[in-house]
Amino acid sequence: MKILIVNNTQIPAAKYGGTERVIWWLGKELDRLGHEVTYLVAVGSSCPFAKVLIYDPAVDINLQVPDDIDVVHFHFQVNNFTKKPYLINVHNNPAYGHALDKNSVFVSANHASRHGSSVFVHHGLDPDDYPKPDLSVKRVHTHFLAKAAWKVKNVRGAIDVATQSGNKLIVLGGSRLNLKMGLRFTPNLNVRFKGMVDNEQKAAVLNSSKALLFPVLWNEPFGLAIIESLYFGCPVFGTPYGSLPELVPQEVGWLSNFPHILAGKLAHTTFDNRLCHDYAMEYFTVQKMAQRYLVLYQEVLDGKSLNEGNPTLLYASPKYLAWNK
Repeated sequence: MKILIVNNTQIPAAKYGGTERVIWWLGKELDRLGHEVTYLVAVGSSCPFAKVLIYDPAVDINLQVPDDIDVVHFHFQVNNFTKKPYLINVHNNPAYGHALDKNSVFVSANHASRHGSSVFVHHGLDPDDYPKPDLSVKRVHTHFLAKAAWKVKNVRGAIDVATQSGNKLIVLGGSRLNLKMGLRFTPNLNVRFKGMVDNEQKAAVLNSSKALLFPVLWNEPFGLAIIESLYFGCPVFGTPYGSLPELVPQEVGWLSNFPHILAGKLAHTTFDNRLCHDYAMEYFTVQKMAQRYLVLYQEVLDGKSLNEGNPTLLYASPKYLAWNK
């Protein structure tokens, strides 16, 4: 099968780049399975295992897709594409009232159901992109992994939980830590901000972490940080919003929108690092992700629409969901 993967950003990801990592892993696995992969991505991109074409947002997308492609996998919203069978990944939370394409694919069951759909594929990571975790190493801190300046990710809440549980916190992600979002409220807490880190730096932090603190204030579509942390044996302590209830069973973490409950569980509950790692390897690998997309590719190649109607958000949510201090 000749597969074109389209995104309007550069590959490979220089630092974090969630969507960029996912499409890189997917393309590499599809190539390993014998499919011919081409990327249509932003200028400056390169790839050793697939052909790279440069996406131009000023040119009709139909004119940029090669004639010999069998199926196109978009990772951003496009309109009026008719040249080839295609599907469109939805990675974000589209605004209320916005009708999506019938061939939309979501990234969790919750993400899909909130848009009146049942079509989703969980992200899967490529273990070859990470150092092998040492699950016997001493765990000495907690970590936060998201854009620290983005309020829905709730770094202040992570600081609350770390403070109340008596733990150090290392903040990974984003280019700045807004002091008004947490640090001035806990001046004695040892919070370290590392910003954007590469895979090796991130792996070192996660492999020595007691837990991921992920108290998001919105309906998280998926949360790549969750499966990365689980891969390194870290349980997840977060809010029960969006994808988290389907990704984080009680064997590998705890969900609550009360910081004192999360802090109490973190301080007094022991989780099995090996179980966390094995859970990630069983359910969230690129091999499983690629196989699920291949099924969907075949459906659109057979002329089917993935959804009967145009998915759209069924109800509007508050800008920020509850964090009960």
